[in-house]
Amino acid sequence: MFALAASHSFSQEIKRSRFLATAGAVSSEEEARAFIASHSITDANHNCWAWRIGQAYRFQDDGEPSGTAGKPILQAIDGQGLDHVAVVVTRWFGGVLLGSGGLIRAYGGTAALCLQAAEKTKIVPSIMIGLGLSFADLALVKARLGAIEDVRLIEETFNGHGAKLALHLPAQEAGSILRLVADLTSGRAVIDRPD
Repeated sequence: MFALAASHSFSQEIKRSRFLATAGAVSSEEEARAFIASHSITDANHNCWAWRIGQAYRFQDDGEPSGTAGKPILQAIDGQGLDHVAVVVTRWFGGVLLGSGGLIRAYGGTAALCLQAAEKTKIVPSIMIGLGLSFADLALVKARLGAIEDVRLIEETFNGHGAKLALHLPAQEAGSILRLVADLTSGRAVIDRPD
């Protein structure tokens, strides 16, 4: 799965109708509604949209024939493996009827071209772990963890005996990473797994 790194827009003209797609990252249904409201253009004929956040999704045809706008936009989102994204496609009618198939291609295609050009980041499921380390083990463990892709140090606090690290570990590799830490510290590391 991927998420958008930044908002992106794309416009094109199809049979004298102008289509403008705007895509952005959202983390909740409220954010998706706010994104749609802020990117809908009142003087346009249609502001059709779709969003996906995990298993939750919504789409809207905004006056276009049922299934010809919102659903193709959602299919463009899903077709590119995106999550936590909202897309608004605005249409200014140019006087030429596109028909159902033409509308599906226009809305879905405009959304897809917008999403293809947008900068994306890979979504890596992670878990939060706390590590208690002595000063003697700290440098070695930090160096080895820093070399592992998708391991992120969130916080580091010090006490009289060493340091406590708050880390995000990739969920699929967490077990092997924690075994590595145990091996590097000869079992001295204190692992805190929040529930």
